Amino acid sequence: MNLEDLPSADYLSFEELLNDKERDKLAQLREFLDKEVAPNAGEWWNRGEFPHELLPKLGGLGLSTPVQQGYSHLFAGMVIAEMTRSDTSIATFFMVHHDLFVDALHRFGSDEQQERLLDDAMHLRTTGAFALTEPDHGSDVAGGMATTATRDGDTWILNGAKRWIGNGTFCDYMLLWGKDSETGQVRGFILDATLPGVHRTRIDNKIALRTVQNADIGLDNVRVPEADRFAGISSFEDTKYLLRGSRIQVGWQAVGQQLAAFDIARRYAVERYQFGKPLAGFQLIQEQLVQMLGNAVASMGMMTRVAQLQQAEHGKPADGPSRVDMPQAALAKSYTSSRMRETVALGRGILGGNGIVTDYDMAKVFADAEAIYTYEGSREINTLIAGRDITGVSAII
Repeated sequence: MNLEDLPSADYLSFEELLNDKERDKLAQLREFLDKEVAPNAGEWWNRGEFPHELLPKLGGLGLSTPVQQGYSHLFAGMVIAEMTRSDTSIATFFMVHHDLFVDALHRFGSDEQQERLLDDAMHLRTTGAFALTEPDHGSDVAGGMATTATRDGDTWILNGAKRWIGNGTFCDYMLLWGKDSETGQVRGFILDATLPGVHRTRIDNKIALRTVQNADIGLDNVRVPEADRFAGISSFEDTKYLLRGSRIQVGWQAVGQQLAAFDIARRYAVERYQFGKPLAGFQLIQEQLVQMLGNAVASMGMMTRVAQLQQAEHGKPADGPSRVDMPQAALAKSYTSSRMRETVALGRGILGGNGIVTDYDMAKVFADAEAIYTYEGSREINTLIAGRDITGVSAII
């Protein structure tokens, strides 16, 4: 049986909502991922090494912050889903760099900062990270941030620590968040990662996203010029724009993870013979594959509607009311990551013992899902954000 003759995992044809230019660009991305990423992703993951040689080619695709370049929010989401479908680690690198660091330059950078940094960052000649989470503060970092920024003439002195910083071991710059010692307001800084007093330590022994280089960051009296303070950031409220966007993108990652799990499980079920016939010929296997597909399609449907609402508000004043605020992003991330966890577990089970070795791809998909389930707000925290919105009662604090 030729798998190419079977229906795709986009079972309800959501891609038809893209315009011709976007579909052509998505096809170009798929071709790149099939050639440059998919054949190598397992080895990168097994070794826990990041493929720096990939960056010029990845930068050459012209996919940095697609919405800023005139593409739709739906296309931007499908880019992340498609990258995740090929390799979650590469998608996570791309998302951290472009959707957090580069988008911050677009949104909050001064004209001088954009002129100095934006072009190199968009083309991956330089790389960025997003340094918010701290060793003792994850979900509660808004109120508990311990990293300090103290004004001293034309410089700021940064002290503190950050943890789980993706791309942190090798990035050129970080969007680093610290609390103004005088006002208590949270500020954002363009931190040159090579400055004296910046200490970077790789986090080892991970069971997920092993290709992504997460780091512990130490800041010991690091002096940053006022020119590298993000001009448009004045309080922690400004993080919500970036975190809402990245939370939505992680919802798209949950979609891509499910598409990958379905692809691998269906291929295995069709090609693997037991008791004289393919696994796909057993009713239980078909039921599990349909459940996986249903989860993926439902998740894609939710994320597509989120993208449509984002598109409807594109270009409107940022301080106006929004139908896609943090509660909606939280619901989307919570729901899709829950469906994803079920989907990858079903897929791992279909592969039996072969599902726990990376040779068959499913083990990597299964393990990487645990990171998606947790980052950008755990399922529980995102559930409570949506719960507070629909009841008017906070169960968080």
